[in-house]
Amino acid sequence: MKRETIFLRLTVYIMALIMAAICIIVIPHHLIGANNLMHNTLYNWVFGSGLYFTALLFFIILYQALKLLHLIDKNEAFSNLSVKNLKNIKLSAYLAFLIYIVELPFFYLFADKDDAPGVVVIGIVFAGAALVIALFASMLQKLLSQAIKIKSENDLTI
Repeated sequence: MKRETIFLRLTVYIMALIMAAICIIVIPHHLIGANNLMHNTLYNWVFGSGLYFTALLFFIILYQALKLLHLIDKNEAFSNLSVKNLKNIKLSAYLAFLIYIVELPFFYLFADKDDAPGVVVIGIVFAGAALVIALFASMLQKLLSQAIKIKSENDLTI
């Protein structure tokens, strides 16, 4: 493992631990409170499954980031595998964005019942963060594809 990527790997592992703690502690606590407040099991199933599915997508994104860091360590950053990893990150982030957009009415229902308008803002922030990650990964994927193309053309001219 190279020294340059140690900090990034450590950050990815810490993010995974934080998300695992959220999945184990925060989401069940919220769903129990929502069950007491909303008295609707359909709400809990839809909202809880959406949150856990986006957490799964988050873990997929972190795994793809670790694979990308591994390619950087092996000096294979400019390869088609890197483009594939960025594509997986992009698709996962777009899917998380769509899930949060679909779940915004559930955020609103909970905020309306609990009289906590900040909950809707949290849903919008989550959706916005997923969209920013997806757009950034898409831009990096295009740039990396162009760089690989230029690199292959240069290798052929020499």
